[in-house]
Amino acid sequence: MMKNKWKKGFFLLLGIDLFIVILILLLIMVPSEKGKKQINKTTNGDVSFYIKSNKRDVNRLVNHYLKKEAANTPINYQVNLGNEVELFGMIPFFGEKLDLKLSFEPQSMANGDLELKQKSISLGSLHLPVPYVLKFISENYKLPSGVEIRSNDKLIYIHMQQLNTKSGIKVIVNKFDLKKDDIAFTILVPAE
Repeated sequence: MMKNKWKKGFFLLLGIDLFIVILILLLIMVPSEKGKKQINKTTNGDVSFYIKSNKRDVNRLVNHYLKKEAANTPINYQVNLGNEVELFGMIPFFGEKLDLKLSFEPQSMANGDLELKQKSISLGSLHLPVPYVLKFISENYKLPSGVEIRSNDKLIYIHMQQLNTKSGIKVIVNKFDLKKDDIAFTILVPAE
């Protein structure tokens, strides 16, 4: 009688262990919803690459892109990623050049876009009203395609897949955590 209790207990524990192992394997092997969406986005002939980066390298890339895209604008500007996104520029004003600084809090969106919430804008040492300046910039300066200024919401929205590159490469933002220096993208390269 005693042997049967131990035998039943052993097989019960073995069954529970097998159930847990099978459950873990299923959870590992079944793609997440985000993964399914990512796969669906790349079925149009694009090849996707997941890239993990840091602030220093993204600074270099963004400034290289801006230099090409903003070459014909009167504002000379560059981006610096620290604990927030900072845009520095020089604006011509009555023959003088004035320092412009905009600071943003970045947030990656579920669809792969990037939202930059405006924290402050200053011209020299004068702090300016954010909605007014964003509206002025959107109405008076050429922005890269895919960059949308929402002045009433105090933000700049970057439609990442609408950014034009000569090679047709598209970018999806997966993570953009500057405080942890954790930046990740999916690069979509046309394979056709």
